[in-house]
Amino acid sequence: MPESRRGVLYGIAAYSMWGLFPLYWPLLKPAGAVEILSHRVVWTLAVVVAILAVRRHWSWFRSLTRRQFVFLTVAAITISLNWGTYIYAVNSGHVLESALGYFINPLVSVLFGVIVFRERLRTLQWAAVGLGGLAVLVLTLDYGRLPWIALVLATSFGAYGLLKKAAQVGSAESLTIETLVLLVPTLTYLIVIEGNGTGAFGHQGAGHALLMATTGIVTAIPLMCFNGAAIRVPLSTIGLLQYITPTLQFLCGVLVAREVMPPSRWVGFAVVWLALCVFTWDSLRAARASRRADRTAPALETV
Repeated sequence: MPESRRGVLYGIAAYSMWGLFPLYWPLLKPAGAVEILSHRVVWTLAVVVAILAVRRHWSWFRSLTRRQFVFLTVAAITISLNWGTYIYAVNSGHVLESALGYFINPLVSVLFGVIVFRERLRTLQWAAVGLGGLAVLVLTLDYGRLPWIALVLATSFGAYGLLKKAAQVGSAESLTIETLVLLVPTLTYLIVIEGNGTGAFGHQGAGHALLMATTGIVTAIPLMCFNGAAIRVPLSTIGLLQYITPTLQFLCGVLVAREVMPPSRWVGFAVVWLALCVFTWDSLRAARASRRADRTAPALETV
């Protein structure tokens, strides 16, 4: 199988698994979002340490710089906010709002590029961002409040991506540091709730305990598939594949969770989808222009 096709399949697998998370987190009830998040940290650490042990890959730890450690520490806090918010959203009946967060995430990432890296946006990129802002306004009027779950998910995941880019550490290695940073507070929390009898782990049967333990595998497998895609296919393809996740989340919210979608909410989501169509079309057009420029440059040099 060609590497590019293998990469696409890895990408589809990763984004599909992430998109089906709304079917998984409710299985962990009656555990609350913070307890589930804490178990996710602990079991994810166990999985990534096992992966590194199989690969016998420990030398990277000695070469980790203080700057990288600081970036990964902040990344750990950021992704814990993202994970916790998402688990809360799914288990409290806000699947559609969480899907909205991942739909607008590319637009938030573009804004981060402007704010942090002083990037200049093309006209259509500004149009897409403007449409995204309009969609948030429409949905604020619909909900009667800011869609804070969507905004927290989009901004935290966008910030996490920036921090990971700045750290320049491999996925398994960075996830090891991130979960190590979170280990003490999460273990402390789990010990406390088990001690006072409010924890769900071990008190809902063996099946429930096993499901809680699988949170590490559920976290690690799609991440490894994503890495397999990222090294084999262009970023433009990754950009298209990423819409699989919020689309599946949206379908889970409408078809499985049966969340209410009044006409005004459909309008808000339609504006978001229009923004993404504009953004994607502009990105593909820019990518094609860049490839044409790369092909013509060598020819000009030989003239």
